[in-house]
Amino acid sequence: MVISAGTVALIALGILPVALVPEPTTVLIWMLVVIAAVAADLLLAPSPARLEVRRTTPSAVRRGERATSTLTVTNTGNRPMRVLLRDAWQPTAGAGKNRFALHLPAGESRRVRIGLLPRRRGELQAHLVTVRSAGPLRLASRQSSRPVAGTLRVLPEFASRRHLPSRLARLREMDGRSAVNVRGQGTEFDSLREYVIGDDVRAIDWRASARRSEVMVRTWRPERDRRVMIVVDSSRLAAARLGEEPRLEAQIDAALLLTALAGKAGDRVDLLAMDQQVRARVRGSHGPTVMAGVADALSGVHPNLVEPDWTRVLQEVRRALSQRALVVLLTALESGVAETGLVPAVATLARDHQVVLASATDPATAELARGRQDSAELFDAAAAERAGLERAGLATRLRRTGAEVVERPPDELAPALADTYLALKAAGRL
Repeated sequence: MVISAGTVALIALGILPVALVPEPTTVLIWMLVVIAAVAADLLLAPSPARLEVRRTTPSAVRRGERATSTLTVTNTGNRPMRVLLRDAWQPTAGAGKNRFALHLPAGESRRVRIGLLPRRRGELQAHLVTVRSAGPLRLASRQSSRPVAGTLRVLPEFASRRHLPSRLARLREMDGRSAVNVRGQGTEFDSLREYVIGDDVRAIDWRASARRSEVMVRTWRPERDRRVMIVVDSSRLAAARLGEEPRLEAQIDAALLLTALAGKAGDRVDLLAMDQQVRARVRGSHGPTVMAGVADALSGVHPNLVEPDWTRVLQEVRRALSQRALVVLLTALESGVAETGLVPAVATLARDHQVVLASATDPATAELARGRQDSAELFDAAAAERAGLERAGLATRLRRTGAEVVERPPDELAPALADTYLALKAAGRL
């Protein structure tokens, strides 16, 4: 039972008879009148159990995009009902107006729409739907709450999508114009053409030249249907906040842009998100479904406050790949990472694969390095400079193993990684 403001006003109205007849009996009689009125109103209020509530929710939406959850409320009783309905969602769902006053004649239905603006990836659940049915005097209401199942899967935002058209244009240009004379490890035969001054004599096809009575050279193009393995580090390193968001968000954004680009290039994409355990996995996807699969797998990945297990990562990559591939490690390049076994793992992978390590750097570090106003800022600047030198030393060690290292601020990591992929593909190094 829920009493209304009208009940409070009715009790306050008792001041008048008490003032006229200031006796304890007057107070008792008035309270009995109020209780009787409230009880009668409560008995006459339709039961909330007579309402049938169904929910319709989109299956998935990207973080930061608006979605709508629709409740269909049906009065299955034989009396009209005036109800106040409240729909509850998780706070990160960003629900807008969620309270609705409805008048429902017997046997009729009404629809209410709740706008959602999710701020977090993963599965968002709807909580209880609360229905309050008022009596004819509006003094008291009958209230009940019930679970009405609703799940909204929030996919990664993919903010770097704006960089995709320019990289796809470069990819198309590379496919059409990047025939080269030198055969690389990641190239395949393209065509024959006449020899021109400046061509590598090693590319001359002597059999074709003999058949045509003119010098012909072979041309090669970047091979399609290569394997791209993306490893997203979800350990404590991914929990560090770079600006407003954790490092993991920049890593996921870079993984999505690379997946979209590799899918358009005809390559097969594998995804592995892990720290000490595998948190998400996508096996050898290609074609139009690759982006949906990777985005769905990454939607539920969150940082875990544990150390990364690079030995386990090495085992998982070896188990997934049986041929040479591009292995992209999205992690942090910090001084303490060397003790986790990253360098030996990269060196082992680089013997069989082309390895790229991509790291999102903290923009605040560069700002600290510029501070020189007082002693406190000077110490901060010295610490920032030292951290930068340690990162540079670690990057040098990784490059000596044959790996490529990409370091950029969070907003620039995704396009920089895409450019590295295109450069490796154009050079035939995949």
